[in-house]
Amino acid sequence: MSDKSPNHWNRREFLQGMGATAAGMALSSCAINADRSATGLTEEALAVAQVVDPQTLEKPNLTVGYVPVNDCAPFAIAWKKGFFRKYGLNVKLNREASWANSRDGIIFGRLDASPVVSGAVTNARIGAEGARHAPLCAAMTIHRHGNAMTMNRKMWDFGLRPWYEYGGDLEAFGKQFRSYFDSQPPEGKVWAVVLSSAIYEYFVRYLSAAAGVNPLEEFRIIIIPPPQMVTNVRIGAMQAYMVAEPWNTRAIYEKAITGEEGIGFTFAQGKEIWRGHPDRLLGVMESFIKENPKTYRSLVKAMIEACRYCGDPNNREEVAKLLTERSFTGAKPKNGPIDKFTRPGILGSYNYGGFDGQDRTVTSDDTTMFFEMPAKVSKVPGDHSTFLWQSESIWLMTQAARWGQIQEIPKNAEELARKAWKTDLYREIAAEMGIGCPQEDYKVEPAEVFIDKKAFDPSDPAGYLKSFEIRANRPQSLYLS
Repeated sequence: MSDKSPNHWNRREFLQGMGATAAGMALSSCAINADRSATGLTEEALAVAQVVDPQTLEKPNLTVGYVPVNDCAPFAIAWKKGFFRKYGLNVKLNREASWANSRDGIIFGRLDASPVVSGAVTNARIGAEGARHAPLCAAMTIHRHGNAMTMNRKMWDFGLRPWYEYGGDLEAFGKQFRSYFDSQPPEGKVWAVVLSSAIYEYFVRYLSAAAGVNPLEEFRIIIIPPPQMVTNVRIGAMQAYMVAEPWNTRAIYEKAITGEEGIGFTFAQGKEIWRGHPDRLLGVMESFIKENPKTYRSLVKAMIEACRYCGDPNNREEVAKLLTERSFTGAKPKNGPIDKFTRPGILGSYNYGGFDGQDRTVTSDDTTMFFEMPAKVSKVPGDHSTFLWQSESIWLMTQAARWGQIQEIPKNAEELARKAWKTDLYREIAAEMGIGCPQEDYKVEPAEVFIDKKAFDPSDPAGYLKSFEIRANRPQSLYLS
């Protein structure tokens, strides 16, 4: 196939083009909506007693980013409930237009800290194609799960259904998926994610490869900011996307906004691709930790406390409603409860949608995990959602290599994981809060947590990578006549 054919794209050229497009869209969005950042202090926050004197901190005044998806819940709660103030911090929350903005704001010094998509920290360290090369760090996960894949009406009409309806039969799904792609022209093979070289892109590629469709050759992946996903499917710019809630639920309940029928259905939640995966990390530059160690400890403590609050079942109704505020997701229907879009991902009564009138609501306690994790997700003593496993960073490196963003898994992968994911520092901070943690940095991910039932042993990442038939740089067989 020629490099100039419409269905074969040079990755670097394509990402550059999409980056310019997404940046333009993001700037346009900002111009229309103006600044929606959460500012000032609530009365509730002002009433909180400070346990840390701001004068003892190197930098008590911080600018912290967030993106308008359900992920921002702990930031919204830390601001509203006064957890930042409790630990001596005066935080300005800055609403970011996209996940690239959130990441780059840290790297270029506009933000002191911000949530980043899982993979952004690891790939910044290894210099993966499509990622900024910088010494990013994280000591905690903001949450696990809470994201999903949306497919459009055309994919439904072709016969595709939510993953759980296949009963784990990857072969049956693969046949349908394969047939769908074979039937489409190049412009009908476009999937969107929120950031290149990060876990959502890896999940889209992982799923398609497991189903027998080569994502390196058979469809395109573009980058779109979360609030623009639904509109781009509606106008036909792409057929499917992966994003955090509430933008999957929003696609199902389109009628509540526009009066038109929903534009898509949820194929799978990310937890069905890899149960227990980290979704967002609290990103900072390594220099920030070195120059502001006391400040950083206060920031992590405030965020841990906020994550625990969000994870408490007694608080989830409140959290879902807070997220609907204009400063956060701003996702409100014209009719019905204001948390119609944010509630499913936070409370766990998740509707996969569809176009046949059936109720596909599934209730689960692991839809989004901010702190506590049910036993079906982790049986490791002391494990909780905000704890970082360095082995997960190694898994992300295997995917960067699998899809050609780096030539090979770094020889010093463990050292890079240790520098990027500050697990020991998290243990120290958590211990000061009376929170116990696992004492190991690595764990084997058993086969049953992945959609293709392929276990991951972090002691042999190269062997894991080679076990995949579909991957970049795979040796090709030559047949001589």
